[in-house]
Amino acid sequence: MNASELRDKTPDQLREQLNELKKEQFNLRFQAATGQLENPSRMKIARRNAARVLTILNEKAANAANAE
Repeated sequence: MNASELRDKTPDQLREQLNELKKEQFNLRFQAATGQLENPSRMKIARRNAARVLTILNEKAANAANAE
């Protein structure tokens, strides 16, 4: 997932993707706590992807506010 792909999505699609990433983060944390996490780097990737989605959402909100 890169920023250019995210910029093409609508805010609703981005919020939906953010919810999915938050669920993935929760599941990964749960797996880590129980010792079942196979790939610890996935936690870092999921966290960064969620931050990337939030950044794009904030950019879109700022652009909408400036356009008015």
